[in-house]
Amino acid sequence: MNWRRFLKRRNCSPNTVKNYLNIIKHFVIWLDVPVEAVTHINVSQYIDYLMAKRLRPKTINCHLNSIRQFYHYLREDEHIQAPNPIRKSHTLRMPRPLPRHLKDEQADLFFKAIKGQRDRAMFMLMLRCGLRVEEVANLTLKIIDFKRRRILVEDGKGAKDRIVYMSNDAILSLAAYLKVRPPTGAKKIFLVEKGPLTGQPISIRGIQKRMEYYARKASLRVSCHHLRHTMATQLLNADAELVSIQDLLGHNSIKTTQRYCRVSNLKVQRDYYKAMEVIMQRMACNPDNP
Repeated sequence: MNWRRFLKRRNCSPNTVKNYLNIIKHFVIWLDVPVEAVTHINVSQYIDYLMAKRLRPKTINCHLNSIRQFYHYLREDEHIQAPNPIRKSHTLRMPRPLPRHLKDEQADLFFKAIKGQRDRAMFMLMLRCGLRVEEVANLTLKIIDFKRRRILVEDGKGAKDRIVYMSNDAILSLAAYLKVRPPTGAKKIFLVEKGPLTGQPISIRGIQKRMEYYARKASLRVSCHHLRHTMATQLLNADAELVSIQDLLGHNSIKTTQRYCRVSNLKVQRDYYKAMEVIMQRMACNPDNP
């Protein structure tokens, strides 16, 4: 079957393709009936199985979406007339916690824990440019324009390109790393510095492990994505337009970006007191009005 080719035609990233293949592999191994004979009852039982393994609702929903796509593929490419067993009712309700971000003093504490130029540059690009961890791992010199202080993020989430901009401290951190970066034929910027893979491009998991190390060192609960959240919150508190933040982060929907409004208390506070000053002045000018 050409399941992998089907996913690639849908512009899925290599990481997404890998996850989809792995999910379907485990689903097929679990089944005790042929794939064509699977019903919504089997799917419900599989959900119970995944829940017993204590998978999070978000992860289970990812499994269900992969299975839905797989059955779509069977009908479209393999011409197997098997009904799609995934129903809307199978989707688990998920909590929608507010995006977590670092306070200014926490961000300072985190970066004080970082000693190496490579790691400082990687995490500064997340904090100042809003790059995702996979986008940092895939950075190459050809997409960075130092003169215009911007980065062309190629094939980001959803197979979209976008432009992000670099602050002074992000540029200085990246330049400092490039000065000490060992000569190599690798196109990707950030390289492994120790062990048998020295000189090879650092993986997404490798970057996440560095984050976990510094989080423990600084006694903070922080992930790579929290740095992205922090940038969005800081921009909003600095009165940046929501549409601009959406564009910088590469969000498909403005609703995703609007979630930051719920945690950006400084802007809400400023707007409240500014509006109250107008209201109080108006009332002072018209004492007879309630």
